[in-house]
Amino acid sequence: MPRVSAPVVKLVQRTTEPAGVQTLRSTAAAVIAYSVAVWLLPEPAPLTAPLTALLVVQVTLYATLTTGIRRVNSVIVGVLIAIGFSSLVGLSWWSLGLTIFTSLLIGRLVRVNEFVPEVAISAMLVLGVSQVADTAWDRVWETLIGAVVGLLFNLLLAPPVWVGSAGSSIESLAARMGTMLRSMGEEVVGNNPVSRAAARLHEARRLDHDIVEVDASLRQAEESLTLNPRVRQGLLHRVVLRTGLDTLEICAVVLRVLSRTLTDLAKARTEESLFPADVAELLQELLGHLAEAIESFAVLVTTQLAADAEAAEERLADALARSRATRDLVADLLLEDVQEHPRQWQLHGALLAEIDRVLAELDIEERTKRLGEELDRRSGEAHARHPRLRALLRRLGRQPA
Repeated sequence: MPRVSAPVVKLVQRTTEPAGVQTLRSTAAAVIAYSVAVWLLPEPAPLTAPLTALLVVQVTLYATLTTGIRRVNSVIVGVLIAIGFSSLVGLSWWSLGLTIFTSLLIGRLVRVNEFVPEVAISAMLVLGVSQVADTAWDRVWETLIGAVVGLLFNLLLAPPVWVGSAGSSIESLAARMGTMLRSMGEEVVGNNPVSRAAARLHEARRLDHDIVEVDASLRQAEESLTLNPRVRQGLLHRVVLRTGLDTLEICAVVLRVLSRTLTDLAKARTEESLFPADVAELLQELLGHLAEAIESFAVLVTTQLAADAEAAEERLADALARSRATRDLVADLLLEDVQEHPRQWQLHGALLAEIDRVLAELDIEERTKRLGEELDRRSGEAHARHPRLRALLRRLGRQPA
C-alpha cells in the first residue's frame, strides 16, 4: 500500500473538521446557485445568486433559518428602492447620497437588524447599472434563487456540529485553571514574594477574557445543535455544555478570590513562610487535587460516549474524595496554627471557605440536580413558545431536540 505524505494527511484532516466542511459546503452552494441562475435567467453573469447563497449558508442551520430571511429582505428592499429612484433621478452625487440615506432609514423600518447596510449596498449596485429596471428585477430573481438554494442546501445537507471545538475550549480553560492551582500549590511552600503572588492574581483575573472566548465558542455549538437533523438529544448536549461552563466560570471567580487571599497573606508575611511546613505540604497536595478535579470535570461535561463519561466521572469522584479528606487535615492544622499564632486568622478561614466553594460546585450529586432542573426549565420554555409544533412532533413520535 503506497505511503501517503504528511501534507496530504493534514489536508484531509482539515477538510473533515467543521471549518473545512463549512468551506466546502459554502463553495458548493454558491456554484449550484450560479448554475441554476444561468439556466433560469437571461443574465450572462448572475453573480448575485451565488453571493446570496454564500451569505445564506451560515455556519449553523439555526443561523441560516433565522438570518436568511432577513438577508433576502434587505437585498430585495434595496433593489426596490433603486427601482424607485432610477425612475425619478439619474446617478449623481446627491442622488447617490439620497439613495443611501433612504435605504438605511427604510432598512431600520423593515427590521432587517444587522443587515441594514446591505439594503444600501444593494441599492447602490443596482442604481449604477444601465437599464436599471430590467437589471433590478433580474437581481431580485437572482437573490431569490440564491436564497432558496442556500436554504435547501442546509436543509438537505445539514451543517457541521461545532460541539468538538466548544469542548476543546472548555477543556483548555480547565487546563489553564488546573495549571494555575498547581502553581499556587508550589508557592504556598516557604516564603512567597508579594510580586509573585500579585502576578498570580493578575493571571487569575485574565481568566475572565478566556471565559468570554469559550462562551462565544459554546454559543456557536449551541446553534449548531439547534434544529439540526443530524443530532439527537440536542437539548441535552446544549444544557450539559452550558451548565458545565457556568460551573467553571464560578470556579474561576473563586480562584481569583483565592489568589487575592494568598496575596494578602504574602503582604502580611514578607519575612516568614506563608504557612508552617506541615500545613504547606498538605495545602500543596490539596490544590493539586483540586486541579485534577477541575480537569476531570471538564472531561466529563465534554465527553459524549457513555463509557468515557463514566470513566471521567469516576476520576472526578476520586479527586473530590481526596480533596475533601486533605481539606479536613488542612483545616485541623490551620486551627492549631491560629491558636498559636492568631495573626491573619480571618485569611485562613477565607482560604478554607474558597476551597469549600469549589468542592461544592464540582460535587457530582449537586451537578446532577442542577442539570435536571435546567433541562426541565428549558423544556418548559420550549413548550410554551411552540405548543403546536411540540404537539405535532409528539404525534409523529419524535422527541424535539
